[in-house]
Amino acid sequence: MQIAILGAGAMGSLFGAYLSQNNHVCLIDVNEKRVDDLKRKGVSITEKDQVRTFHPDAVCDSTGMPVADVIVVFVKAMFTEQALETNRRLIGPDTYLISFQNGAGHQEKLGKFADAEHVVLGTTQHNSSILPDGGINHGGGGHTFIGLQSGNCEKIQHIADAFTACGIETQTAQNIGAKIWEKLFVNTAASSLTGLLQVPLGFIEEDVHACSLMEKLAQEAVLVANAETGAGFQAEKVIADIKTLLRNAKGGYTSIYADLRDGRHSEVDTISGAVVAAARRHGIQVPFHEAVVATIHAMEDRNDNIHRP
Repeated sequence: MQIAILGAGAMGSLFGAYLSQNNHVCLIDVNEKRVDDLKRKGVSITEKDQVRTFHPDAVCDSTGMPVADVIVVFVKAMFTEQALETNRRLIGPDTYLISFQNGAGHQEKLGKFADAEHVVLGTTQHNSSILPDGGINHGGGGHTFIGLQSGNCEKIQHIADAFTACGIETQTAQNIGAKIWEKLFVNTAASSLTGLLQVPLGFIEEDVHACSLMEKLAQEAVLVANAETGAGFQAEKVIADIKTLLRNAKGGYTSIYADLRDGRHSEVDTISGAVVAAARRHGIQVPFHEAVVATIHAMEDRNDNIHRP
């Protein structure tokens, strides 16, 4: 397949490297230095004390590239439409657009560039980070799911098979919305707090006050998720699963933590903000989520004022 990946950060590079084994893959990124490094050195993946190097193509400008069979979106949510518009030439009537981005609500943005039968939502348990030398540390694998809003997954089984053949075990999900919420629970109940408190993941479980906030956020999110998907999530199980993850990744730092630390804007509107938006659609009160979103935006405003010339 002809695959274009928008965003050559940690996750885009990880997927691009693996998928390049059996497909023609091009990583597209606006960071010229990053693209130059990828052209020269390829993508080095470190996992379990083993280093492998892959050589997908990398460009800043997609002019002259053929229409893609699949475009995988890994840019931050606030840059989705800009990235797709800039690379609109790669989108044909049969091109599938796949979002593996954090949070929810991405189908609305992708839907401006393709019909609903070609907008694919995905979620993955793979995680990665960029090493100081530009290589990728593959911190862990797990399940990857893709699905269509209509639930008719036969049309995208070939994509799941292609990903699996390259080492990214992928299944189709009839209710992809429920899978998206399973990941969103962690991001909205725990990751957002790591940004607010500027702490690693383990602190959220270990500190009694932070843990109480996490539980309240999780309870709100479960109410909203059940209204959205009818999946019947149980708050007790969701909270237990979040605590397990926090214990297993106690020294880990999240992207929202790094964004607020470094003065960047975060993806809070597609994480905690997505819960608030869905809650309003269903008439559910989520005061803790509203407070998290407002506080993070206030922190972003503070950072803007600090860094303004």
